Amino acid sequence: MGPSEAPRGALAHWIVIKNQKIENYQLVVPSTWNASPRDSSGQRSPYEAALIGTPVHDPAQPLEILRTVHSFDPCLACAVHLYDGQGAKVGEASTSPAV
Repeated sequence: MGPSEAPRGALAHWIVIKNQKIENYQLVVPSTWNASPRDSSGQRSPYEAALIGTPVHDPAQPLEILRTVHSFDPCLACAVHLYDGQGAKVGEASTSPAV
């Protein structure tokens, strides 16, 4: 087991070696913590908390949401899909031409 702190948060690796070969390898990266759902006490994840009150100029293309998530992890959000309270898709934004 190897825990450490990365600039984005906690990072941990678990490796099981059997007969000089890796039998199991698991890791928990900062994005796992930052993008997690609410905890058992209802506390929001950092991503969700940062999105509360974010103004969106064009709901059909919510670039502000994409930028906010990128501020935590520039490699994570290649696309953001925005849904209303009833589950209907409102819009999407992408860092690439095809979503």
